[in-house]
Parts: sequence; C-alpha cells; structure tokens
Amino acid sequence: MTSTETDSWRPLTNVEGLPLIGGRGLVRLRLRGEQGILWEVYYPAGVRSPEHQHRHDSYIYLLSGSLVGTVGGVPAQLGPGQTLIHPTGVPHTVMAVTDSRWLEFKSPPEDGWH
Repeated sequence: MTSTETDSWRPLTNVEGLPLIGGRGLVRLRLRGEQGILWEVYYPAGVRSPEHQHRHDSYIYLLSGSLVGTVGGVPAQLGPGQTLIHPTGVPHTVMAVTDSRWLEFKSPPEDGWH
C-alpha cells in the first residue's frame, strides 16, 4: 500500500448517485491497496445521507463527533473511537449530530466515492 495522506479534500455532495441532505461533506483518499481503499470523511452537523447501499463492505471508525443512522433498518449511534460496518447490499443511512470526521475502509476497492 502507498500513502496518499497529502491528497486534498474534495467536496462530497452525493452517495451512490443520491444527493446528501442538509449540505455537503468533504472526502479525501488516505490509502489504496489491492484489497481495499481508505477514505477520510467529514460531515458538518446536520448533514446526512439518504438511505443507500453499496456493492462493497464499508468499515467505519469515528475519529471525532457523533453519528446516528440505520443499518438494515436498525438504529445505530457512534461516538469517537467506535466502529461500525455497512455490509455489502444492506441499506443504511448516516447523519452527523455534531461536526464529524471518520475513516471509512471499503473492500473491495473502488476508484471513486460511491
């Protein structure tokens, strides 16, 4: 794996082709390997994703802030240092209760943010 920690933040306005609700986030690539890709994501308070699903697993590690959402219709809540998985094909939502920043590892890897 190679580090890309100097990659710039990019605007994040949609997920899986659906617009974010309540504003926009930011995303930047941290690492890429053959088996996965690691993104750093930021949502300001109140920004949320619509219900969506992926063609990959997404592993979430919350660095700061507070997130709430659903995974397969079950409520979920994360605080700093907590983790969660969005399994392949399972509908889920994410909302930042406070300004929130997390690492999101996606496997298998993909080239863009989806």
